[in-house]
Amino acid sequence: MQTQAESIALYDTDFYGWIQEQGALLRSGKFDQLDLQHLIEEIDSLGRQEQRELRNRLGILLGHLLKWHYQPKGRSKSWRATIGEQRRRILEHLSENPSLKPYLATAIAKAYGDGLDLVDRETPLNPQELPRTCPFSQAQIFEESIEWP
Repeated sequence: MQTQAESIALYDTDFYGWIQEQGALLRSGKFDQLDLQHLIEEIDSLGRQEQRELRNRLGILLGHLLKWHYQPKGRSKSWRATIGEQRRRILEHLSENPSLKPYLATAIAKAYGDGLDLVDRETPLNPQELPRTCPFSQAQIFEESIEWP
């Protein structure tokens, strides 16, 4: 095992090695040797990563729902499959991380811009002509049927 100063230096030079060492210290109960500052940062980062995962999947889902809703003649099996896959993965993510559920409305609002970007990249639609805020309720975003008007 390294000293705490060496462990802190390891964080910057060999992140994987640092993780392995911190895990070993935790398992052996050597809490006084932990690099607490970086451990706290990494734990906080893991929480933000879970939020990003939710927002990223919502952005893809919302983009495809916008395409589906505003470009009905372009509807395809691929769009339907993407909508179904993202719904399923979001619901699984929320099931695995139930503390994210109160963040869902905020995540939808933040992800809507990514959905507009997807529409801009993949369709002839002008995102400036689409609603500035998400036009879909949570129920519509997650309901199994996507045949609503």
